[in-house]
Amino acid sequence: MDRDPQPLKPGPRALLSAADGVFLTVGMVIGVGIFKLPSLVAGNTAGTGQFLLAWLLGGLASLCGALVYAELAARHPETGGEYAFLSRGLGRGAAFVFAWSRMTVIQTGAIAAVAFAFGDYASQIVRLGSRSSALWAAIAVGAVTVLNLAGTRQSKTLQKAVELALVGALALLAAAALATGGAPQAEAGAAPGASFGLAMIFVLFTYGGWNEAAYLAGELRDAPRNMVRVLVGGVLAVTALYLLVNVAYVATLGLGGMRESQAVAADAMRRVAGDKGALLLAAVVCVSALTTMNAAAFTGARTSWALGRDYALLGGFGAWRESGSTPGNALLVQGAVTLALVVAGSATPDGFGAMVAYTAPVFWTFFLLTGATLFVFRARDAKAPAEAPARAPAFRVPLYPVVPAAFVATCAYMLWSSIDYIRNPVVGPKFGLMALAGIALMAAGVPLYFLARKR
Repeated sequence: MDRDPQPLKPGPRALLSAADGVFLTVGMVIGVGIFKLPSLVAGNTAGTGQFLLAWLLGGLASLCGALVYAELAARHPETGGEYAFLSRGLGRGAAFVFAWSRMTVIQTGAIAAVAFAFGDYASQIVRLGSRSSALWAAIAVGAVTVLNLAGTRQSKTLQKAVELALVGALALLAAAALATGGAPQAEAGAAPGASFGLAMIFVLFTYGGWNEAAYLAGELRDAPRNMVRVLVGGVLAVTALYLLVNVAYVATLGLGGMRESQAVAADAMRRVAGDKGALLLAAVVCVSALTTMNAAAFTGARTSWALGRDYALLGGFGAWRESGSTPGNALLVQGAVTLALVVAGSATPDGFGAMVAYTAPVFWTFFLLTGATLFVFRARDAKAPAEAPARAPAFRVPLYPVVPAAFVATCAYMLWSSIDYIRNPVVGPKFGLMALAGIALMAAGVPLYFLARKR
């Protein structure tokens, strides 16, 4: 008697073409940074040539990193990203401290940073007094937390619409600025306390998100061949767009005008299209910021939930709400930490810059460690016995070890830069305490791990 066929277990299907992958990669990278951070990059570069060079170097560094992450994801494609890579490469202790840091510094700080960018542009539409940016930031954090608690998710159609609106707004801004020009201020030398390393921190923050592209491998047609096309094509497309937009900013405002701007894209659009154009652009940026915050809150809370599931000491984070199917406790803690960071950032001259300072040393520490795990895995492959050779991953970094060494060296330089400006006589007093607070919270994860391991 024939048996009934067993149903196939659900899993990822290879439905994405290389073009789809490039589109998704561009969407993952482009956020609010390009509308906010060029003014901070301008303030830390000596001239237009150095300013544009920083954006080009950012694209090259992102490309090297994306290739490294592609091989790591091919080796260990399970859910968890850096948590899985670090656990398998450097041990559970490193993975625990990463997850703790992501919950208290990296992800919450990134959400707060985007919230401040939202506040800067929302204030262009409706101003809420002298603390307008901070108030709008707090409102955005609260709204996103409530939406995630309710189980609200973005549809793919909405996400694509927002991405297209972003790319279209950037292309329109660049075309209008280059066509009409403007009356930019005269270019001045580097500002006091300027640091090219600090400029690169802001540049690479704007390029952030390419690491998510490595997780498309399970759904990409002919992944071994197309993954390189997706990563290279995506990063090159973003680099070209960022260079075009920054050339337009310089043509419209000049480096001096960019340094003085709190909402550089709105100010540039105001020059070429008046107040109505600036308000329209501000609305697009606000929608983009909320979308970015929602995605970051969604993924960040689930990392905290996984940490609570793995360690009894933090078991409260592992509670799952059936209503809405969300990690309720993790979302509430994440929202509370983010709101506390908004309050702390509001006491500084620039909340967005304070959040970048808070997250940068910790972020680059774990980027450096994650890049190093590739060398660990390759060394294990070399030591595998001939009778049981290690299985080759579906994708391997080209030009090994040059590309991963360049990525690790970039991470080391950025880590040094993110710590060095704490003693900068101009920038240090503004953001130094926030950077030290982030480092201290990361360090607190070490004794916490040993305590959690005993439980």
